[in-house]
Amino acid sequence: MTRPLALVALVLITIVGCGSTAPAPPAAATRAASGGAFPVTLPHKYGSTTITAAPQRVVTVGLLEQDSLLALGIVPVATTEWFGGYPGAIGPWAEDRLGGGTVPQVLKDTGSGPQFEKIAALKPDLILGLYSGLTKEQYDTLSKIAPTVAQPKEYIDYGIPWQEVTKRVGTAVGKPADADKLIKDVEARFVQVQKEHPEFKGATGLMATLYEGYFVFGSQDPRSRLLGSLGFQLPTGLDQAIGDKFGANISRERLDLVDTGVVVWSVTDAAKGQAELHGDSIYSKLDVVKEGREVYLPENTPPSDAVAFLTVLSLPYVLDTLVPRLAAAVDGDPATKTS
Repeated sequence: MTRPLALVALVLITIVGCGSTAPAPPAAATRAASGGAFPVTLPHKYGSTTITAAPQRVVTVGLLEQDSLLALGIVPVATTEWFGGYPGAIGPWAEDRLGGGTVPQVLKDTGSGPQFEKIAALKPDLILGLYSGLTKEQYDTLSKIAPTVAQPKEYIDYGIPWQEVTKRVGTAVGKPADADKLIKDVEARFVQVQKEHPEFKGATGLMATLYEGYFVFGSQDPRSRLLGSLGFQLPTGLDQAIGDKFGANISRERLDLVDTGVVVWSVTDAAKGQAELHGDSIYSKLDVVKEGREVYLPENTPPSDAVAFLTVLSLPYVLDTLVPRLAAAVDGDPATKTS
């Protein structure tokens, strides 16, 4: 099979627990009785963190909080790179938000945790690890450097929805109303897409990749939530098959789970990925193949990277680039090209 993909890099970081598909209620955050933005206290997996004043030097040890910061007009001093190799770990869908400012320093996530010495040298006054798998020990070390907001306890590690990332970042930097406006604007785009594509409602859909075999994403992964927000449903029995994880490998004998209304494949190369899949005697006989309901996203391209990132800034780009291909896949005409 193909080499490990960016979309499943998290498999190498952590194996995580399960929960419901629907986002939990907004995070509880307390503010000063005076009604001002600060101080503010944010709860998380390891307790709570109080931020006493508007932060000026923010470091992200989570993998995608930089987009929420940029959307709120704040350029972090450092980001943690997940994939893509973009300057400052800022995707092309967000780079215009730099506004000519200094590109953030990139901290590499090598799988061994945050680079504590480099973070300390940056003298941050806020560290964000919302989309992360921080351990208690790592959180304690970071907290000695600066106030640190770890991943929420309501979700699996790396499972916080984009709305919650945006909301909590907005609260942490004193711009909760701005964050709510950003969320509402993107959610309105989803509503519009659902109106334009009623055929998505109730159709089955799945995101998968070639990683040590067939790897499928379950209901707790943001990619699956993306399809759900468009009206698609995950195939029955998917979560039961993959267990208490955001995704897992399935055997060839369970490729029936992939025989859905549409399957979106993340592959190293579209042509090679398709050839590999269609060379499988079981997969090639599925209706999803025979009826042309596959969408291929080559990794290390903006459309694929944006689908992996899924933030308040990347989602409009995802809707522009992915929705037409989903529509072509489910239009009932096998001759319609989804590329």
